[in-house]
This record gives sequence, structure tokens and C-alpha cells, in this order.
Amino acid sequence: MKKKELMLEGLDCASCAAKIEENVKKLNDIEDVTVNFITKTLTVKVNDENKIEEIKKLVKKIESEVDVYEKEEKHSNNHDHDHSHEHNHGEGFNKKLEIIRLFSALAIFITALLLKDPFYLKVILYVVAYLISGGKVLKRSFKNILRGNVFDENFLMSIATLGAFAIGEYPEAVGVMVFFEIGELLQDLAVDNSKRSIKALLDIRPDYANLLKNGKEVRVSPEDVKKGDLIVVKPGERIPLDGVIIKGNSMADTSALTGESLPRSIKENDEVMSGFINLNGLITIRVEKEYSESTISKILDMVENAAAKKAKTEKLITKFAKYYTPVVVFLAIALATLPPLLTGAPFNEWIYRALIFLVISCPCGLVVSIPLGYFAGVGGLSKRGVLVKGGNYLEVLKNLNTIIFDKTGTLTEGVFEVVEIKTYNGISEDEILEIAAYAEEHSNHPIADSIKKKYGKNFEKNFIEDYEEISGHGIKAKIKGKDVLVGNKKLMDKFNIRIPEINFNGTIVFVSVDGMFVGYIGISDKIKPGIKEVIKELKKLGVKKTVMLTGDNKKVAEDVAKKIGIDEYFAELLPGDKVKFFEKYNDGISTAFVGDGINDAPVLTRADVGIAMGGLGSDAAIEAADVVIMDDDVSKLIDSIKVSRKTMKITWQNIILVLGIKILFLVLGALGLTDMWGAVFADVGVTLIAIFNSLRILKK
Repeated sequence: MKKKELMLEGLDCASCAAKIEENVKKLNDIEDVTVNFITKTLTVKVNDENKIEEIKKLVKKIESEVDVYEKEEKHSNNHDHDHSHEHNHGEGFNKKLEIIRLFSALAIFITALLLKDPFYLKVILYVVAYLISGGKVLKRSFKNILRGNVFDENFLMSIATLGAFAIGEYPEAVGVMVFFEIGELLQDLAVDNSKRSIKALLDIRPDYANLLKNGKEVRVSPEDVKKGDLIVVKPGERIPLDGVIIKGNSMADTSALTGESLPRSIKENDEVMSGFINLNGLITIRVEKEYSESTISKILDMVENAAAKKAKTEKLITKFAKYYTPVVVFLAIALATLPPLLTGAPFNEWIYRALIFLVISCPCGLVVSIPLGYFAGVGGLSKRGVLVKGGNYLEVLKNLNTIIFDKTGTLTEGVFEVVEIKTYNGISEDEILEIAAYAEEHSNHPIADSIKKKYGKNFEKNFIEDYEEISGHGIKAKIKGKDVLVGNKKLMDKFNIRIPEINFNGTIVFVSVDGMFVGYIGISDKIKPGIKEVIKELKKLGVKKTVMLTGDNKKVAEDVAKKIGIDEYFAELLPGDKVKFFEKYNDGISTAFVGDGINDAPVLTRADVGIAMGGLGSDAAIEAADVVIMDDDVSKLIDSIKVSRKTMKITWQNIILVLGIKILFLVLGALGLTDMWGAVFADVGVTLIAIFNSLRILKK
């Protein structure tokens, strides 16, 4: 099945978005249908292109004013860019027309209010103001009724205001419609604004690339650059594609990807990622990945699609809105008819109360503010260099019970270094290091690299006369005419070399010359700075248990666990064993696994939330995990938990605020203690408050 994304241009009603999603889900041979009201997109998986046409027709049937078109994966020519620019321009123009329409309706309404006599002229002005402000609502409502979509906000407003006209409440009928529409426009502007502020966090999409063609620079779209092409990036420009620097050096601002404020130095042969900003030097890059495969493209795609994975709270609200509106409509009918029939009270008064009921009942505040809250949570974390693949993971992060860490590359640097050289039988440290470095010359194992790095000199070709690698043991060689053994304890035992008891927490490389033990080199993987504090902070945030899994030996594991304050550890594990040990903790409690993503993919996929140290550009990590920390900084875990808690707190504030005020005003309306103006506040006013409250998530 292929994933398709459709843009729903002009979708401005949140409950209609829910209705579109519900109806598209009923179609055959499609999967994973999600409508995102905030980004105005419909995502779906289909195995037949014809299904897309069927979906387009269905959306048009539900919302005739929505334009549906496929989001093109590639802008193959600049015409597309022009088109999108025109589109934005057109949208701005439409907003201006809306403002003119509503303010002229408001001016006529105020004139009618101020006019003393004649009465018929007042009524004419009210009708004109009503038609200017509410014409669209009436038209939509009529079309929806013909299609069988009765319970939506257009219908509720039409019935409420026409009812008010029918019982002679002209000023209220017009006032409610005018202020409802102004409120809707403000709501639209607020949602657009918040979308812009969240997207601005991710303003990392490169606009162009300077392609080198026959020695000349040509400015092209990044999508038109192929793997192997050469591009030039000038100071101040954003690097548009992943690649390797073949000429020049510079400083790069990586904050868009990592949230890291300090620039990093980049030079020839260094890999660079799309999204970095080149600060001061001119560099030439050989492109390694096409745009669709580049880091920046994947990140933007992930953040934009995060809203597709809806959180439980979000799904609950959509379900709630579906039943809530019809219930309120039937309550309003009961309120309008039962008291007059049972008590003989005047119909006018109870019809008025029922109309107030209808205005209040719109569920927009919830249906807009809650997805917006999750969107802001995901956007805020991406600005800090943490990619969360869906609102549902924010909910899991909020109350993690157990966090299981992989050791190498997550808690430790994953970079080995020589920390101790101990000599026996009259050999110097320099000599033992030289022997070990020559023995390891042909190996590219991280431990061999650490010994060669410590030695730091050039190798003489004729020093090595004989060389044999013994798998799982080490190296047997003839160096400068001497028989040399360099390797682990098993190698020493194999050749009956006696070694003393050594107490060192780390990897030991033993060295013997001409059958005699001459010393060892102690190699250790550095613990990442600040890890101890991170573990402490996680405990303060309510994480009950921290566990470490490693393939390293018990001694090393115990040492690391003690130093950083981990509760439990398991050592000498193979990647397959990690899943088994993980299962032990994943028993109905909220569990996260934090790993470096390359060999931890099975466990990352299995966890409630898999968190990968993204190590900039580790594709395996980005694919397998639910959350990716782009710069390998474990302290970002704390940010993630705090932001997820803030998101959930504000989401629940909105739910309680919107429902609380609506229920209060419904009771007041039924008791005759509020009028239409109170009803408009309880609908549009509360929605605006909830939207602005959601945006607090973006504040640090």
C-alpha cells in the first residue's frame, strides 16, 4: 500500500474535519486514514490510484467549499513554487475580503441599533446586516442539510439566529451572527498564526542549491540535484543536501537539527547534513543523498506527520464531539417544547432559551485547541533537537515508569581511549605502546584505533616481518625480529604465558615479547559528561527504575552502573538477548528504551516508546525509534518528559475550561439567566482562550 497525502485547502471547520475522517474510513481497500485539521491534510494508504479520486469526490460531497489536491512529492519545476506563492497571496486577499465583509455588517448593525425610528427601516438594516454576515453560514447549512449532514456549527447558528428573528429578537439574532463570524475569523487567524510559529521553528527547508555545472554555478531547486553532483555553499547559506566536503573549511550552525547553540568546525572530508548553516567559509560539497532521502527532508516529514499519530485524549475528544452535538440539539428541542406544554408558560421565552442552548453547544473549542496543543508540543521539542513521531508518544513520555538504557554510545561516549599502560620485566611504556601499535596496524577495530591514536607516529613498513590474526584472541606477529603476542587473556593462555592478577575496569590488551609477559594497555570507554545528574533528575521526575543493558563484561558494567547511579544492569548480552531482558520489564507498565539505534532496532521497536540517540544521520535510528535525540545528548530526555507533561497539562486545562464554561452557560441559559451574548462568549470566546493557552507550550 502506498501512502498518499491530500491537501484540504479551505477546511475551516474542525468538526467537519472529524466528519471527513469518519466517512473516508468507511471506504473499502484503504488504511490509516487521518485528517489533520491544523495542517489541513488528509493522509491515507491506498493500493489503487483510483481510490484517490473516490476520496476527493467524497470530501467534496461533505464539504463542497474545500479544494482537494495531492501534495506533490516533487516540485519538478518552478511553476509549482509560483503556484504555491500565488495560493498564499490569494489566501491573504480572501482574509482581507472577509474583514471588509464583517466590518461592513457590523457598521450596518450598529446603525440599526442607534436608529430610533422608523421601525421598518431598522428591520431592513437588521436583515441586510444579517445577510451580509450570515449569508455564507445559511448557504453552507442548507447544502449540508441536503447532504444529510445536519449537526454542524452552520446548522446550529442558522437555527438559533433564524429562531431569534422569528420571535422578534432582531438585535440579538444579527449580533450573534456578526460576532460568531468575527470570532470564527479570529479563530482562523489564531490557528494560522500558531501554525506559522510552529512551522517557523522548523524553518529549515532549503530554498535552492548552487550546482556546479561545467565549472559554473547554477541556482537550482534542491530536488533537482542528484547524488554525486557538486554544490557550492557560501557563507550564510543553508546546506541544502547531505554530503561530504571536498574543498574548503568553515564553522557550521547545527542548531536547526540538534538544538545545540555552539557552532561546530567543518573541514575537508567531513560529512555535513542538510539544514546546517554555513557561517564563514566557502565550501564545495559532493552530494551523497538526493533531497527526498536527506536528513532535512526526513525530519520535516516526521514533524509534519507527527499529528497523524493521534493521542488517546485527541481521539476521545473527536468521539465526544460526534455524540455531544446531537444530544445538545435534542435537549434544546425538549427545552423549547416541554416547559410550555407542561406548565403553560409562553413559548417565546423557552424558544429563546433553547436557541441560547444551540449557540453554546458548538464543540469547536475542543476540536481545535487539543490537536493544536499536541502540534505545539512536537514543534517545541523539535526546536530543541528532539524529534517525536506522534502525539501518542508525548502521552507515554509523560509518565514513564522504567527507562532501560543501552550502555555504549548512550551512557558512554562509544569512543575508546588508552587510559593506562603498565609495564613489567624492564620494558618502557613507549616500547610496549610501539609493539602494540605495530601489531594492530592492519586492524580497524575501535580498540586497535585507540592504541594507534595514542602511538601517533608513522609506521615503518619493514618492521613487521610476520603477521597472523587469531580470531577472538588477538595478534601473533614478528616485529623487529621479536616474537610478539598482543591480545586478550585467552591469547596468553593459549601460548602458556603467565600473567599476574590485574584489577582494571575496562578492556585490557596484554603484550608478550619472546614468550615473556611485558605488560598491558588498559582501554576505557568514557562515561558521557553529566550522565549522573541526568539519572538523578529522572528519579526526581518520578521514573521509578533505571536499567542498563550491555554486551560488555560484568566488571565494566558494574563500574559504569555504580558511577552513574543506575539501579540494575545486565552484562555480556548479545543484541538478541536485549529483547528478552527488555520483555522482563515491559509488563503493563510504561517503559522506554534508550539506545544508539543501529544495533538496538529490535528493542527500540518493541518498547512503549523507543528513544534513539540520532547521532546525526544514523538512518537506522531515525527509522526504528519513536523519539530521536538528534545530538546524542541524554539530558534531552528530561526536556522531553517536561514538555510532554506541559503539553498534557495545558491540554487538560483546555478540556476543563471549554467544557466547564459551556456546561455553566448551558445551565444559565436553561434557567434564563444569560442571553445570546453570553452564549457567543461561551462558544467563540472560549475557543480563542483555549487556542492562546495551547501556544504557551512553545514557551521555554
